Formats: sequence, structure tokens, C-alpha cells
Amino acid sequence: MDCWIRQYLTPLTHTHRTCSGSESNTGKTGATDFKLRKGIASMASPDELLEAVDLHCYSNNQAHHTDEVDTERLVLRRGQPFTLTVKCRTQPLQHLTEQLTLVLHVGKGSGTGIKVSGSEARSDKWRLSVQPAQSELLVTVSSPATAPIGLYRMGIVLQSQEGQVLQQIPAGQFYLLFNPWCKDDPVFLPDEEMLQEYILNETGLLYQGSWENIHAVPWNFGQFERDIVDVCFEILDNSLSALKDPAADSLQRSDPVYVSRVVTAMINANDDKGVLLGRWSGDYSGGTSPPSWTGSVPVLRQWSRSGGERVRYGQCWVFTGVACTVLRCLGIPTRCITNYSSAHDTDGNLQVDRYYSETLESLPGKRDDMIWNYHCWVESWMARRDLPAGFDGWQVLDPTPQERSDGIYCCGPCPVKAIKEGNIDLKYDAPFIFAEVNADLVCWIVDKKGSRSQTALQCHQVGRSISTKSVHGDKREDVTQHYKYPEGSAMEREVYAKAGLKNLNSMEKSLQIGIKHVQAVNGSDFDIYVEVSNKSFEDKDIGLTIVAKTVTYNGIQLQECHRKTSAFSVKASNAKKEVLRLKYEHYGQHLSEHHLIRITALLEQKGRGEVILHERNISLSTPQLAVKIIGEPMVSRKLTAQITFVNPLPITLSEGVFTIEGAGLTDMQEIQSPKEIKPGQEVTVSVSFKPTKPGLRKLLVDFDTNKLRDVKGCASVIVRGKNM
Repeated sequence: MDCWIRQYLTPLTHTHRTCSGSESNTGKTGATDFKLRKGIASMASPDELLEAVDLHCYSNNQAHHTDEVDTERLVLRRGQPFTLTVKCRTQPLQHLTEQLTLVLHVGKGSGTGIKVSGSEARSDKWRLSVQPAQSELLVTVSSPATAPIGLYRMGIVLQSQEGQVLQQIPAGQFYLLFNPWCKDDPVFLPDEEMLQEYILNETGLLYQGSWENIHAVPWNFGQFERDIVDVCFEILDNSLSALKDPAADSLQRSDPVYVSRVVTAMINANDDKGVLLGRWSGDYSGGTSPPSWTGSVPVLRQWSRSGGERVRYGQCWVFTGVACTVLRCLGIPTRCITNYSSAHDTDGNLQVDRYYSETLESLPGKRDDMIWNYHCWVESWMARRDLPAGFDGWQVLDPTPQERSDGIYCCGPCPVKAIKEGNIDLKYDAPFIFAEVNADLVCWIVDKKGSRSQTALQCHQVGRSISTKSVHGDKREDVTQHYKYPEGSAMEREVYAKAGLKNLNSMEKSLQIGIKHVQAVNGSDFDIYVEVSNKSFEDKDIGLTIVAKTVTYNGIQLQECHRKTSAFSVKASNAKKEVLRLKYEHYGQHLSEHHLIRITALLEQKGRGEVILHERNISLSTPQLAVKIIGEPMVSRKLTAQITFVNPLPITLSEGVFTIEGAGLTDMQEIQSPKEIKPGQEVTVSVSFKPTKPGLRKLLVDFDTNKLRDVKGCASVIVRGKNM
């Protein structure tokens, strides 16, 4: 780098919070006379030619689709020009057009210096053009579509025709983001409707429940909320790679594959100064229970304001929601995915084994391989120039810490197309993701002598109803066909063979079990129907054991709550039903915050020793909150939200807390409910707020008590601008 560039860059430090909580010197009010107020930069003595720089923050940001981020700071997307105006003290100005040079500095510390002049014409380089206009110079700057994202500091240097530096002034700073509107950017997405959803939409839906009873949970991504862009780059700056070699990390931020992988590692705090600490035990003391979060903004702000202390606690949908916020903010099109009956295959054999005793107790030490009732991750859109052709598009990224990848807890990006076609040799983490949607579930009964017998083989139960929010409003889109061919089809078998998965399909047995239930509501009593079918031509005497256990969404069995054993005969080519009545008094005190019950039915044919096992998870529904908006929705005008809850349980609730937030509406607020809420009692609370941004906005509400958690509600609000 030229010495005059080094000399110029020295005073141009900027405010950037670090994990220690300290702040560096600032270019806003630094040791020099540099001042930046609403995009106007100035540092000139009366006898110098260049007086001030106007960054045109509002118009530039609007053109770059970043005006939702800020209108008083410059936030740009790479591969797209932006304009500056340099005010001068003298005329004519024609002779200055070839003597002006822009100096950029990106990265922490000494970072990387970039010299931009009007002589550069290549599109893969920074370019500059200058035009005189009365007492001003109109400067147009074009960034390459492969420039590293980050915080850039900027200065203007005026040279003589002989190359002597006549004057140099700071010109402010800007954030540079990925640009999915630019065809030369690897994250280019040529669909405006998808860009509106996967980049610009600040609210969305995450899917929970079970594949038979899918629940949509509103989530506030808030990627354009105040200071979130700063937090996103703070996360990158505190990654292991950035702390080890800041200069190398800064340059690699040109690649969305690299950046997205860093994000998945940093959203969890298992290896580094990451954002969230995961916990699935049910004990959330010292933090916030995962179901209580309604959005990413409070999580990110808490992490930043604490100096990088990990936020307690997250589970998969929280990790996913926060990752989606960060990736969308950085400019990578991203959506949230839920995979129902998701396999967690720890030993890489593409098979999940579940072991039981003869009394249907889960055997200790056999819980590493599990089937999660659902699991959430994100997909990000990008070209994969590091892979053979054909794997561009949606890439799986999973920030939930499950297994290590290259020594740290991260996962992806892995092409969705690679999963569907069984190309598990492609990076990153394809075998693990393939198993999540394709593994076979094998259940075993282990007798008192330690001998085991296979009781169930489910080849088509994993990877069901894979879901994401549609771009066409608040409805679910099923994307299972993107991950796998139809179950049992010839192409599915071919993909299995390519992936090295053993074909475990077994012979159809003469005795079969089916489990059905009516709509189950938390707080009510309901029936479970177990049907035993005899497909043979002879009567059969059988014994049937039905067990109900509460479980967490990630497959951990908590407590047996009811059991029924019966013996009967099933006639040839006939069926018989057994009913298990589940009362609230059976399951209420044992439920996890995920409101899930697992029904296990074990059938034994008398005299044969043959046993058959079948399982089904039941997701209990919880009534939603009613949210009513009172007032005329307008920016800076007071609105009131009226929130109503009716206790659906046959017990008294206490310690109730309502939590509300909404991008462009209000930061997170908490409201205490009355001390006690009796069975069937209706409670209404009110909260006031002033919208900060116009447009379609959503207010999200969560309600938690001592015995009932994760009650949700939301209301859509169309906010008018002040001048509309």
C-alpha cells in the first residue's frame, strides 16, 4: 500500500463494539476535525479546495433496498453504484475530475486498503467517475459484485498532476452487503416476489407440532431494526476465524459460502463467543425458556449489550430464527425449514436404532440416535462455485449444535439438490442431513438376558411434511419433494443405493397395528384408538400393551403417564380396536413445554413369541391469544393492543407474563397478568406503543405461566406514514 494511503487511514477509526464491551475511537467525533452528521462529512481548512462530502444516505439506501435499515447511515449492496457529492470552494472544477482518488479501508485493525481512481474500467474492480457541477463534484462509485462485505471507511484524496497529495478528507463510512438483486453476485435471486419474502420480510412463520398436527408459530426476524446490522457484523468479527486472522477473514467475506458457514457456527455458543446456549432439559433457570422467545431482536441485542455473553436459552427453532435474521440482514436470501420426524444419526450408519425393555422402558445409554418430532434449520440461496455444476440454489444451513463439522458445531451449506440425489460426498455435512430426512427407524426389544429382537422397521417415517412459509402470504408450503423422491418409488430406491443406505424393507407381517386419536387439546380428556388387524386366514390370540409417555420435541422420553394391558382374540381377516382414555390428571403435571405425548403399542402373538411395536407422537393443541389493536395505525401515533387469554386447563394458573414485540412497532415489552387465573377465567391486559415504520407490520405476543407455556397470538397492522 502507498505510504500516503497509510498516512491517511491512520485517524479513520470507527466505533465498533467488541465482546469486551469496549469501544474504539470513532470517526464521528475523533481526534481530527472530521464530522459526520446525517451523511455530511467535512474536514477542511479555509484555504483548501475540498470542503465537505454528502453521502446521500436516503437516496442511495433507497436505491440499494436498505432504507429500512437506516436513512441516516450509508448501507449499500455490492455490485451496484452509489453517488457522493463533494462540495468545493473554487470554480471551474473540470481539472479536478482526473485528480480525485477514493481510498477505502475494510476490516479491523490495519485491514485492507483499496485505492479507487477513474482510470479503472474493469467490472471486477472498484471504479470511480467524477463529474463537475457548479461548485460541486458528483462522484459515482461502483463496487464489484465480489467485494467483501463489511464496514468500509472512506476518504477522498486530491492530487496534483505530478502525483503530489494536495488535500485529503475523510468521507464517512458505509456497510457493504451481499446483493441478491445483482446478477453477478453469487446470491442473485431473479424473482422479485421471493426477494420480498426472503430478504425484505421482517416477520414470518416457524412450524412446530407434529406432521399430523402442524402448528404455525409467528416469529419476528427484525433484520432491519435499529442497530441489528451492527450486531450482525459484530457476530462475524467475533468468530474464531476473525479472531485468529482478521485480515484473511475480512477478504473471505466476499464468499457467501464462507460467511453462511461462519454464521451457523456463531449462532450457537458451543465453541466460541457465539450467541445462544442451547438447553433441552426443561430447567431454564438463569435464562429465558426457548418457547418464550417471539423473535430474534431481543436475543441479538442481549448478546451484544452483554459484551458477547451467550444468551440463555435456545432450541432449534430459536437458533433457526436468529440465523435467518442475520443472513437476511447480510443480504443472503434465507427461509426457515421444519422437517417432521427428523432423524439424528450420530454414528453415520443412516439408521436410527431405538431399544426397549420387555416392559417398554427406554434402555439407558441408548438415546444417542433419536427421532426428533420436528427439527428446524434454514435454507439460503446461493451459487456453489466451489462444487461441480448443478448444485446452485437452496443450501441447507443448520445452526443448532448437534454434531461437529471440521471440529466445530456448525452444519452446511449443503445443496438441497445433493440431498435429493444422494450425493452425500459433497460438502458440507451431506451424510448427516441426508439421514435427517431419509434414515430408517428400527425398534428393538431387549430381554432380561440381553438378547435383542427387531420389533419394528419404519422405512418411510423419517422426513415428513418438510415445511416453510409460502411467499404467497401466511400459509404453509410443503417442500418435501425438494429433498426426496416419493416414498417407495424407483428413484427413491436408486438414491438410497447411491447413498449407501441398506435396503431394510421387511416382509409384510400378518398382524399389524395402527394408532389413531381425536383432536387433542391441552387440558382436555381424549381417547387413543389402537387397531390390531389380522391379515391371515386364521384366528390369533394376542396380548397388547399400550403406554403413554410425555416426551420433548427432540425425542427424549420424560414420564410414563398411563398404561393399559389387555388380551384378546382377533378373528381371521378382521380387526379389533382397543381404547386408551387419557385424562388431564394423567398427563398434565408431566407435560414438557412442547406439549407432546408418545403412544407406544406392543403386540405379542401368544405361543409364537413374535412381537410388533408401533409408535405415534401426539401434539396437544393450545388455544391462541386474542389480540385486538385499538387506534389509528400511523407512524409515531400511540396505539393500544388489547390481549385476551382464557385458561383452558382445569387448574389455577399463576406467575403469568405476556411478552410482546413487533418489527417497526415496538421493542420487546413484558406485562404481568393477575396473580391467579382460575379454570375457564378470561384475562385481558392492555399495552401501548408507537409504530416507528410504515407498512404491513405484525405484533407478536407470547404468554407463559407456571403450568402453561408457549401460548401465542399475533395481529397484523397496516401503518401509514406521517405524510400519507
